[in-house]
Amino acid sequence: MKSTTVKTAVIALFASFFIMGCEDNHAEEAGERIDEAVTDVQNKVEDACEEVKEGVNAKETNC
Repeated sequence: MKSTTVKTAVIALFASFFIMGCEDNHAEEAGERIDEAVTDVQNKVEDACEEVKEGVNAKETNC
């Protein structure tokens, strides 16, 4: 369920940045914002993965 929520949020974020970039002719800025948003999502997913691995006492906690 969380995975679906994250995917939906990312898609909505991409769509909103794309629309903003097209309207304002600032495609580069919109692209940078998308890159930052994707990086933030990737970091949150990695953090969640590491927390789960720590919770089950996995030998390798890096994701």
